[in-house]
Amino acid sequence: MLHIYIKQNTLVKRIDFEFSKDELPSNILWIDLIYPSIDEVQYISSKFNIEFPSKEEREEIELSAKYWEDSATITINAHFLIKELNNNKRKDINFNTEIVTFITRSNILFTIRYSEFSTFTEIQARILASPKNFEDGFDIIDKIFEVRVEKDADLLEWIDKEARKLRISVLEKKDEYSYDKMLKDISNLQELNMEVRDSLFDKRRTMTSLLKSDKIDKDIKQNLVIVLKDLNSLVEFSVSQLNILDNIQTILASQINIEQNKIIKLFTVATVAMMPPTLIGTIYGMNFKNMPELDLEYAYPMVLFIMIISIILPVVFFKKKGWL
Repeated sequence: MLHIYIKQNTLVKRIDFEFSKDELPSNILWIDLIYPSIDEVQYISSKFNIEFPSKEEREEIELSAKYWEDSATITINAHFLIKELNNNKRKDINFNTEIVTFITRSNILFTIRYSEFSTFTEIQARILASPKNFEDGFDIIDKIFEVRVEKDADLLEWIDKEARKLRISVLEKKDEYSYDKMLKDISNLQELNMEVRDSLFDKRRTMTSLLKSDKIDKDIKQNLVIVLKDLNSLVEFSVSQLNILDNIQTILASQINIEQNKIIKLFTVATVAMMPPTLIGTIYGMNFKNMPELDLEYAYPMVLFIMIISIILPVVFFKKKGWL
């Protein structure tokens, strides 16, 4: 599917373009290829003399695969986090990393993506509502990265709130919040935080490279510098957040050890308390003929009384020691 944004005087118009039926308009600002077919990619590539990276090239991790520039074009492969909501009772939130390709040529922006992004929806609305703020494709790239960094900031704030809830739950030891669920939630937050941090690193490398380009005007570079400062502060925040989550995990591990020690203490006390009556019962369970106590009239209740006392005394002793 091709969405083409054209600028006519002071207005921006969106066109749902079908290359088999329509003719390319003039004054193109942005061509957004979403879930494009091979024919659509080849059509745009031949019309504008640009080369879109293959799937393998888009997924490579080295810097040269993330950003490259020649005399006519700039190509960027950027990571974007998208949120998915599972259809189950807990409504777990999952985040996946998708790659978006940006190409600029003759001040026109070309994007190719295979997922829906709220960032793009917001940018499209901004372009149509405030067309005067978007003169070329570089203005759009600038705003896309600005909005994406804002959303990453919101995501880190959400992680921070969830981490605080987890910390309170660990310290208060709420019965309805099991240790297994706590460990799973901590692990999920750690994984998400690392994904956000990797996404921020990816954007920082891209924006740093853009600032070195001579194709971008001064105003855009100034705004990118501001966004880059915000991004650096988010990277620091994400690192501190990982330390906080590690601290929560350490506290939880300590809580689990304490609970295990309590259980071991309980079984130890029970074992020690039952040893004397077990010994007494074993002695009087032997079948020797010469056992004078067997002939006593009150031997049975006396032995029962001694066995009960032998259970109570160790329990009282351990209670005073603070084991119970």
